[in-house]
Amino acid sequence: MDVRIKFLGAAESVTGSRFLVEVDNFRFLFDCGLFQGLKELRLRNWDEFPIDPSSIDAVVISHAHIDHTGYLPKLVKDGFSGPVYCTTPTADLMEIMLLDSAKLQEEEANYARKKGYSKHPNPLALYEEKDVRETLSLIRTIGYKERLSIHDHVEIEFHDAGHLLGSAITEVFIKGETQTKKLVFSGDIGRYKQAVLRQPSTIEQADILVVESTYGNKPNPVVDPENDLVRIVNDAFDRKGVLVIPAFAVGRTQGLLYYLRKLMKENRIPDVPVYVDSPMAISSTYLFFKHLSYHKMGETVKEFAQEIETNMLVFVKTGEHSKSLNEIKSRAIIISASGMMTGGRILHHMFNRLPNEQDTFLIAGYQAEGTRGRDIIEGSDSVKIFGELIPVKCKIETITSMSGHADQEELFTWLGNFKDKPKQTFTVHGEGKDIHEYAQAIHDRLGWNVTVPKYQESFELFSGI
Repeated sequence: MDVRIKFLGAAESVTGSRFLVEVDNFRFLFDCGLFQGLKELRLRNWDEFPIDPSSIDAVVISHAHIDHTGYLPKLVKDGFSGPVYCTTPTADLMEIMLLDSAKLQEEEANYARKKGYSKHPNPLALYEEKDVRETLSLIRTIGYKERLSIHDHVEIEFHDAGHLLGSAITEVFIKGETQTKKLVFSGDIGRYKQAVLRQPSTIEQADILVVESTYGNKPNPVVDPENDLVRIVNDAFDRKGVLVIPAFAVGRTQGLLYYLRKLMKENRIPDVPVYVDSPMAISSTYLFFKHLSYHKMGETVKEFAQEIETNMLVFVKTGEHSKSLNEIKSRAIIISASGMMTGGRILHHMFNRLPNEQDTFLIAGYQAEGTRGRDIIEGSDSVKIFGELIPVKCKIETITSMSGHADQEELFTWLGNFKDKPKQTFTVHGEGKDIHEYAQAIHDRLGWNVTVPKYQESFELFSGI
């Protein structure tokens, strides 16, 4: 029995997670994400998929973020019809996020057609709602620490990754004629100290390891964000403006609500209206109460519910309500998606508020290369929104301590749990020199054999097992 892996995404980039594993004639795709950020990466979403989608037997999903799931409806549209395996919270989040992704793409295509700023005479969405509905019908769910056979020779087992509600580290057991080998996909590893989610599970053995590298070459110490939030919120109101927070709808938004409510109760910041302007974030917040066993606040759900409710929490559910927020001039907080400012309602807030000197934008998460968020934190004096260059005159603040990704030392803490060296380690989900320096650091500190795969590069993992 021969086993191979081909890196169809997240290879020397942080998005487009797609790894094809072939066990003799059985093919499964681990993750199926959209490329985001740089235009040259985004264009890959429109390329013909390197493998005939109908030849793929199954898909295994680590977690619901769009850079890990957002290509699934296109894969289905082009012929994939096998099962999609994930945890139950991931399935629920995927329904919200993929339907939203389809809606945004259709809206953007219609807007580009109306305004005429696309080079294509008839701009189209990558996929539509009907493709998402068909995708959702293929999902099969399993819990943490449940072993499931997805083929006569392949079993999978999920473990809590601590990155997102339902996120998983995945063990893949490949049973040959004479021996069993284990392939481990880290997925995105979460932080060891966080308010709501549990710390990542310990894995002690792997023959082959595929590990993320988002912060692999960056220290990002776990610092309580409360003092930073107190300073930023109060300064924003002293400037007589509005605080806008572009935030990932799942995880980051709920964490922010938790801290904002806590600080308001302690009278460290004013008790002002907090507008959650993201249908996805609203729906995702309810899922934290549905899936109590998947986070550490489940045992104290009433307290958790109280902590994320401000006295004036407002869920903004309609487009008309969202637009009306433009009339608010001061003493309000607006949390809106998407977190990297690549789409969604946040674009309208950016369009209207980036030019306002009295307003403040708080960027509270990782910003991939090529995104508007990365341009802004690197000091760009303007960004393009809806085909127009919008000046950045507002105050820009950043908090990195709320990132859902383990930093360099936390990743090494997780890697340090392995009792034996994997035969081969692949570093993925990293950019530029950082991912190569991270790979070298693993080699130097742990003595492991490490490879940084290139886009569409293939490797033989096992032969004749």
